[in-house]
Amino acid sequence: MQNAAIADNFHHTRGNPRGGRASVPGMRFRIAVPILCAFSLLCASPLVRAQDPPQESSSKPADAPNPPPEKPAGKPEKNDKKNKDSAANSAPDQPKWDPLRAEKDLEVGQYYMRKGDVDAAIDRFEDAILAKPGYAIPFRFLGEAQEKKGLKKQAIKSFQRYLDLYPHAEDRDKIQKRIDKLYKETAKHKS
Repeated sequence: MQNAAIADNFHHTRGNPRGGRASVPGMRFRIAVPILCAFSLLCASPLVRAQDPPQESSSKPADAPNPPPEKPAGKPEKNDKKNKDSAANSAPDQPKWDPLRAEKDLEVGQYYMRKGDVDAAIDRFEDAILAKPGYAIPFRFLGEAQEKKGLKKQAIKSFQRYLDLYPHAEDRDKIQKRIDKLYKETAKHKS
């Protein structure tokens, strides 16, 4: 029995030129045939075309172009120029709903507030509102920035929108006091 095991494991020595594997005449084609079939299908696929749809019966020949619609001879239209509107021209620079961008705009806006650049912070908070319209947090930060800049009426609107979107906010009382304070300050300036 040991001699049989040694004979089966004889492929690793120099004395066996075929590597110990038995040669079966059809084994070479066992792998080559599926590869050749796949290659021939890939090469033949562009040659096969779908049938053209049947043409509708008409009194006009199929190759004749449709005549352009006639324009009234009276007055010229407002849009006689070519319509240059395309997807590339009418597409916005950034998508409307982008929560990740809204979070990033909030972070950058807060950074600008710490640095004292209130105008840039307001821009970033407004961008965050556009990126995620129903999100309450940017309205609170926008109100703070507007209050700091002296835009009291706009700050009132921003704080009120924050409370509308987030009615059970933990800082609801604090924000309501700020709104009341801003109302009183705007009333003083009016009189």
